[in-house]
Amino acid sequence: MLKAVAEGMFKGAGDVSENASAKNELLAKIISTLIGLTASFTITYFGVRYLMNAMDPTQKDKKESRERAQRMLKRLGVDNAQKLSEYELCIASNLVDPRDVDVSWTDIGGLDSIISEIQETVILPFKNTSLFQNSSLLQAPKGVLLYGPPGCGKTMIAKATAKAAGARFLNLQISSLVDKWYGESQKRAEAVFSLAIKLQPTIIFIDEIDSFLRSRSSTDHEATAMIKTQFMSFWDGLITDKSCNVMVMGATNRRPDVDAAILRRMPSQFRVGLPAKEQRAQIFRMILRDEKTDELKFPQLGDITDGFSGSDIREVCRAAAVSTVHEYMHNHRNGSDISNDDMHKELRGIRMDDLNTAVTKVKMTKNVSLLLTDSIPMDR
Repeated sequence: MLKAVAEGMFKGAGDVSENASAKNELLAKIISTLIGLTASFTITYFGVRYLMNAMDPTQKDKKESRERAQRMLKRLGVDNAQKLSEYELCIASNLVDPRDVDVSWTDIGGLDSIISEIQETVILPFKNTSLFQNSSLLQAPKGVLLYGPPGCGKTMIAKATAKAAGARFLNLQISSLVDKWYGESQKRAEAVFSLAIKLQPTIIFIDEIDSFLRSRSSTDHEATAMIKTQFMSFWDGLITDKSCNVMVMGATNRRPDVDAAILRRMPSQFRVGLPAKEQRAQIFRMILRDEKTDELKFPQLGDITDGFSGSDIREVCRAAAVSTVHEYMHNHRNGSDISNDDMHKELRGIRMDDLNTAVTKVKMTKNVSLLLTDSIPMDR
């Protein structure tokens, strides 16, 4: 009997040992399975992420844009750069330090009346917000449009405005808004305004605004239409928020092509037209003020350059200056013996005949250009 009891006890102990061994084996299988799944998911995740980055040709550009944005934000003294989102950093790469802008009001000739209006309606409210905070009417406009023929100084006015206003200047490149992935472009459009609000006072400048915010039609691509809608939606937020010190400034030489809804959001519009006779003479004086010249007849230069833009006049002055160098090189055929100091000392001043010849050349170039683009109205 005792023998039977002992055998039963040993058998029970063996069953318990077998159950414990089975449980341990099962637990080991579960743990190994979980480890395998975790490793598999980790490898898959990083593998897919690597492939996505490898497939995205803009990944390197995005990284460089972020680094450039962080450097510019640090230079501008922005303390909350770490709080900016990835999309805001991408847009921040378009920031321009006003101290680096090499254009001031004194560099713009023949546009005194427009400059005076911009100083009163844009810059004064920007720099003296406390004077206008008690009035809903005395506020800086949320949108300003500069329009007119090419080469008349629209971009120069925008740069001088940014320098004089002391605001953060966001020179928005349309390429910064476009992304190959669906929905990313809309997030970047939103980031334009969220970044501008964080950095206010801010001027968002869009050159050739007609290429981006042109009149909408049923033939527009879905992605383009969504970007425009998103852009206008957040722009409306600026208009309704009186305390927001952000302004959108655009420049175009094709005003009729700009969407009517965009023109409504830009109540302050300035036409920068071709300079008149007196303005052309003033532009000549401004461009040639630091150059070596002989006796020049500026009123006569204003007469013979009818229909010239500011950039045309600058090209005339450049061609006239080059002609003096050509003459000097012709008289000193052994150019290797000429030092820069000797050239500057012996180089004669710009004369009227140099400018007359240059005006004739530019007129010929303009006539050829007009014949080639006669069917494309640039400023209707």
